[in-house]
Amino acid sequence: MSLPDVCVVYLLRDRADGGLDVLLGYKRTGLGLGKVVGIGGKVEPGETVRHGAVREIHEETGLEVDPDDLRPAGTLDYLFPTRPAWSQRSHVFTCRRWRGEPVETDEIVPAWFRAEEIPFGRMWDDAARWLPGVLAGGTVDHVYTFGDDLATVVDEAPRLTL
Repeated sequence: MSLPDVCVVYLLRDRADGGLDVLLGYKRTGLGLGKVVGIGGKVEPGETVRHGAVREIHEETGLEVDPDDLRPAGTLDYLFPTRPAWSQRSHVFTCRRWRGEPVETDEIVPAWFRAEEIPFGRMWDDAARWLPGVLAGGTVDHVYTFGDDLATVVDEAPRLTL
């Protein structure tokens, strides 16, 4: 099964107290409306995943990122059996270098969160299962299947690659 490619980037900054902040956004439009999400979106035809990520970061936050500054952190397949058009393959990155300050856009209201205070209850149901590991420098490679409510994970498995 071929899934449409999307990308998500977690911009990270170190705090003076030794902690970590992550840039997330309050979603104002489209899939995920009202949720707190990572920065990213659809990869356009003819675009690499990295270039799609850079474009999405700029469109959603005004920040400029060099594609070489994106650190690959894994792949997530999201399956929505009752709404197949929502199914997608998400390429996950972290990033510690950018130019500019995040600004609000029509799609996202960006906000910095302390890594230990991420509002997982306002995010997609899968995020609490893998995001802490990625923020700690790990990677993820999983499949998440969502139930009839289109919000709750009903199955989770390692992603099999052939």
